[in-house]
Amino acid sequence: MTSKSARRENSQNANGQSSKPTGLKRRKEKREFAEDMKLRTLRPTELLHPAELLARFTERASELISQLPEESRPTPASVNAALRQGVLEAFRTRDEHIARLVETDLLAGTPGQGATSIRRAVRASLIDMGVRVVEEAAEQELFVVVEGEGEGFELVRPAYVDQATGKLLLAGQLRRIAAPRLPEQSHAGDVNKQEDGSK
Repeated sequence: MTSKSARRENSQNANGQSSKPTGLKRRKEKREFAEDMKLRTLRPTELLHPAELLARFTERASELISQLPEESRPTPASVNAALRQGVLEAFRTRDEHIARLVETDLLAGTPGQGATSIRRAVRASLIDMGVRVVEEAAEQELFVVVEGEGEGFELVRPAYVDQATGKLLLAGQLRRIAAPRLPEQSHAGDVNKQEDGSK
């Protein structure tokens, strides 16, 4: 067991001054984070409401439709149905996205969870949402080379691709490295040894 005097000595820095306890720093960071989150929080009047969005879209659509020739104007009912469907689909997608973020936030806040398990949860969410994570340098069109020299490549950052559209969401990064040597010489030596042994 460490004595009180030894603990007191360990808490002093090279100048002989006592260092601040780590708990104080953590509490300060937590307080600053909470304040930042309050500033980011949407007020109730700013929250998205499907009915209000639909009303605004319908109003704008009516203005645009009124500029069309009368024979090519769609019926108000068909316009309203299309807009309603679009708004509902957008909110459904938003709800799914929020649910995934909530799951990840809960996991990240659970005591004892390491970075690996959080990373796995985020990766699983991305794949479930239709994002392909590319970590193989073979698909070089999805990457940019950021540094290094040589014929080989090493992954710095994965590439992210929307599987539904094929759109590159974020280009990956590769580092050039010396190409690994092919073990031809060692194979040739093994063959020679086998031939010598067979004689």
